[in-house]
Amino acid sequence: MLLKLILLGVGIWLIYRIFRGYGKSLQQPPPPPIEDDMVRCTYCGVHQPKSESILSNGKFYCSQEHRNLGKEKE
Repeated sequence: MLLKLILLGVGIWLIYRIFRGYGKSLQQPPPPPIEDDMVRCTYCGVHQPKSESILSNGKFYCSQEHRNLGKEKE
């Protein structure tokens, strides 16, 4: 009988913790969207965020390899 009461108490406690955690997750505001300007790779034309691009001589490149190939092309 005592084991059943302990298991019932543990079950109720687990249900309480699950619903409490779910309620807290609903109250948190969603993170603000990250706004970053998009730029075009001078070599291949692919668009990507400015923060991920490589800037060289006023031109944007998507990778170091395209930067090097762009220099050879000039």
